Amino acid sequence: VQLVESGGGLVQPGGSLRPSCDVSGFSFDDYAIAWFRQVPEKEREGVAVISSSDSVTEYADSVKGRFTISFDDTKTTVYLQMKSLKPEDTAVYYCATEYADVLRLDPTDIGLWGQGTQVTVSS
Repeated sequence: VQLVESGGGLVQPGGSLRPSCDVSGFSFDDYAIAWFRQVPEKEREGVAVISSSDSVTEYADSVKGRFTISFDDTKTTVYLQMKSLKPEDTAVYYCATEYADVLRLDPTDIGLWGQGTQVTVSS
C-alpha cells in the first residue's frame, strides 16, 4: 500500500508543473486524496483535496484559481496541475489520504503519506 509522487522540478515564476501521485496496493474508490506541502521549519500545509466518489474538490486560499487537483479514469493516479507559480510555492509536495472520503486538509488526520517531490520556483 503506497503513494508515490513524481513530476516535481525547477520552474521559473509564472510557469507550470503537474506533479502526479500513483496509488498502488489499494483502490481509492472510497477515499479522498489530498496534496500537502512543506518547507523547512514550517508545518505541513494542506493544498488541495479531491473526493473519489463525486470529484468534489477543496483548495487552500493560497492556491485557489492557480492549482487544480484531478484523477485519471482508472483512479490510480492523482494530479496537481499548478499554474502561475510563485517563489512562495517552493516546497516538498506530498500526496496523502486519511482513508476516508472526507474533504479535509488537516495533516493530523492523515493515515498514509507519499515520500514527496520537490517543487522549486526560482528564476
